[in-house]
Amino acid sequence: MGRMNGKVAVITGAGTGLGEADAIALAREGASVVVTDVDADAGRAVAERIGGLFVRHDVREADDWRAVISATLARFGRLDVLVNNAGIVFPSDIETTTLEQYRLVNAVHAEGTFLGCQFAVEAMKESGGSIINIASITALRAAPQVLPYAAAKGAIRALSLAVAGHCRDKGYPIRCNAIFPGVMATKLVVSVVGENYPGAGQPDDVANMVVFLASDESRFINGAEFVVDNGASARLAA
Repeated sequence: MGRMNGKVAVITGAGTGLGEADAIALAREGASVVVTDVDADAGRAVAERIGGLFVRHDVREADDWRAVISATLARFGRLDVLVNNAGIVFPSDIETTTLEQYRLVNAVHAEGTFLGCQFAVEAMKESGGSIINIASITALRAAPQVLPYAAAKGAIRALSLAVAGHCRDKGYPIRCNAIFPGVMATKLVVSVVGENYPGAGQPDDVANMVVFLASDESRFINGAEFVVDNGASARLAA
């Protein structure tokens, strides 16, 4: 306990699923947490549960990002951690995906993460911090059944490396790392793979990695990729 004492974290898409687990885990370790989500009821409920601040937030919109950062700095005076977690997914392959669907998924994932990194770098470049981008093992192996999602997660992978390199080159005390979860037992994922998918992980399995990357324990880790999937991407598990 106390690994995050004195730190302020913003978590997108924190009303449910992995984001909710991240918010609870970081708060439990002492962080002041800003919960953001497009679902105001869900996000507010999580914020109330952990004693955090809720800000309604569409990650596709720069003005919403500006409002989140402003509210965070106004309440807490600093930003130490950003977890870019918000996302959507639905079954769709190369033959069935429409251009509108492809653009929507990439706007939420790739553009939302880009905006988050851009605003976080500006807020953190003097004081330092940790940016944690939630990618997916669909960026590491073929995932034809969720093509737009896989493409967007691949973009997040490349973006994370570029942000990490930029901050190092500029001398900013900012770390940017990516987490690649496998199938996790969240409402969003279950809607795609079904309730009885074998070998699914739990949201806390990802949240534990988020806490590590957010804490000073990982202070020399930058531009790294962490797979949390019990070997699935190595084809050791189904």
